[in-house]
Amino acid sequence: MEDAGIYARESETLGRVVQLAVASGQVLDVSFPVEAPVDAEPEQPLLDRIFAYLDGAEDEFADVETAITVPTAQRTVLDAVTQIPYGETGTSRQVAHMANLDPDDEEDAETVRTALRNNPVPILVPDHRVTDASGATPDDVATTLRTIES
Repeated sequence: MEDAGIYARESETLGRVVQLAVASGQVLDVSFPVEAPVDAEPEQPLLDRIFAYLDGAEDEFADVETAITVPTAQRTVLDAVTQIPYGETGTSRQVAHMANLDPDDEEDAETVRTALRNNPVPILVPDHRVTDASGATPDDVATTLRTIES
């Protein structure tokens, strides 16, 4: 991905806009605002893939380069979330185990919750697949994404 800028397109499926921030060929941010910024471009190949996914095409987005800048422990959690396969869900406890954290340790459990909430690239890091903790994906969008994948 070589484009840099802000890209956004309204999704009827989500009832929201899907917005990407891209720099140096890497995705910095994925968000779901109510309206697209006036300066956002609607055409972008990754947006095409996301919209195909929203229409039911299975895509793990594993090849998409991201620039995630979070503390190392949170990065480990987000990497673990990417291991939850399309169409499946997991719990924050399972994610903690996958990230080699102790889900019974309150600090480790908080690391998982914080990482999910601070996920800068929802859909690409599918926090919607974690069913018992809020991620960066808004709840209504997460529900729709789980429905699409079922």
